[in-house]
Amino acid sequence: MNTYLLIITGIVGAVSTFYVHIQLKQGAVRASALLSLVVGIFFKLFPEVLNETLTQQIPVVFIGASFIGMVSDKVLNNYYLIALSGIIFTVIFLNTSSFFNGYGGTLGTSACISLLTVMSLPILFSKHRWGNGIASLRKKLFGINDENTPIK
Repeated sequence: MNTYLLIITGIVGAVSTFYVHIQLKQGAVRASALLSLVVGIFFKLFPEVLNETLTQQIPVVFIGASFIGMVSDKVLNNYYLIALSGIIFTVIFLNTSSFFNGYGGTLGTSACISLLTVMSLPILFSKHRWGNGIASLRKKLFGINDENTPIK
């Protein structure tokens, strides 16, 4: 039951931050900070709502998943893929949180890994995997198409 609540938290954190960032035009940092602050204050004021483990983990998972929602809509603009990235983030968090104990940047790194995983799915499922993948990567990172001309 705890795992399902954390996965739902990961989905809600990523998707709600992306929504506030893109649809409400609040900016990535403001959207992440505002929603994370609300969740953090809620669990600080009402720690008895859920058990102690969930009260401690839900704000952390939400903050980490909100990093996913900070992605630009030019890079990833599909709410289903954002939600999938939130699920992957939560799975990474649940399986590696003790491994990274004491290291900084765990949430951001896990969010980055989950986003890169989701962004690689079209490459993995295309017919021309590597050629298409390299072209897509060049287009996204450098704004260059196959003819080495900048994309306007």
